[in-house]
Amino acid sequence: MPGEKTPSDREQPAFQRIAAELRAQILDGVLEPGQKVPSEMELKERHSVSKMTARNALVSLRDQGVLESRHGKGFFVRSFEPIRRNATKRLSKELWGGGQSMWSVDVHDRPMIPLNEEPEEISPPAEVARTMGLAVDATVCKRARVYTVEGVPVMAAVSYLPMDVVAGSPIVQIDTGPGGIYARLADLGHEPKRFREELRSRMPSPEEAAQLGMGAGTPVMHIVRTAADESGRIVEVNDMLLDASRFVMEYDFTD
Repeated sequence: MPGEKTPSDREQPAFQRIAAELRAQILDGVLEPGQKVPSEMELKERHSVSKMTARNALVSLRDQGVLESRHGKGFFVRSFEPIRRNATKRLSKELWGGGQSMWSVDVHDRPMIPLNEEPEEISPPAEVARTMGLAVDATVCKRARVYTVEGVPVMAAVSYLPMDVVAGSPIVQIDTGPGGIYARLADLGHEPKRFREELRSRMPSPEEAAQLGMGAGTPVMHIVRTAADESGRIVEVNDMLLDASRFVMEYDFTD
């Protein structure tokens, strides 16, 4: 009979059924980006469920990155356009060698603003020292920053570069100049020739979630990139944390 629940429907928790219905309305364009979705009370009455069940449906979609909550106003369809991160294009020498930021590939005409901390000379973390093959008494330049797009924090990154390579260069300053770190490494005779990225998905720590302004239940993409010069020396380790709800990972390959 039309409208009759199937056994699988009855087995599915009510909040999941409500969430699936809202998601379908968003995918079909019934609910558009930026539009407010039905409130907890409206869902409670419409589906004959408790207010808590209705709230769980909304919170589950928020945690999946489908909705965003605004204090005192309710839940809205997320309007932030995902950033398409193309790892192959953004590391091209044609980009940074031409004085452009690698982020120009990802965000195009949407400004990505780095909130940079003052670079500092430190003893490297043990894992970084092992990766770079540094001597026990070696130091590195630590460059930490948080990137925002449209006022939204989307990524935190920390780069480590051997101090014996970068000392006295613009790399130890906040503004490294056109083309960024890789262009300056090339100026120093250590042009990156090989890159390697390791990516995994995990849940953030409370501190990481707070740094990126993330809601509960949203995972991060943890990427660690190494850059090596022609001799094979690792000249940068870049530890990045991306809000997974804000990115699409894109790769282009040719024969």
